[in-house]
Amino acid sequence: MFLKLLTFPVSGPLGGIIWIGEQLLERASAELDDQQNFQKQLLALQLAFDIGDLSEEEFEIQEEELLLKIQALEEEEEEESE
Repeated sequence: MFLKLLTFPVSGPLGGIIWIGEQLLERASAELDDQQNFQKQLLALQLAFDIGDLSEEEFEIQEEELLLKIQALEEEEEEESE
């Protein structure tokens, strides 16, 4: 306990930096997973259309929604990188 108190001026900020790094990694992984999930949904949608489970109108509506979500994620990534 006493050792923790003596090393706190060094270990406190270091622990904060580690926590921030973990949060950034978690957020980046979640965003990557989101984009991959949208692309998988788009592929599943295309397959459903190809085998005749969806009409062309339903396919176009759902495809547009997914493409807009993917585009929004890409734009958000561009804004964060600037």
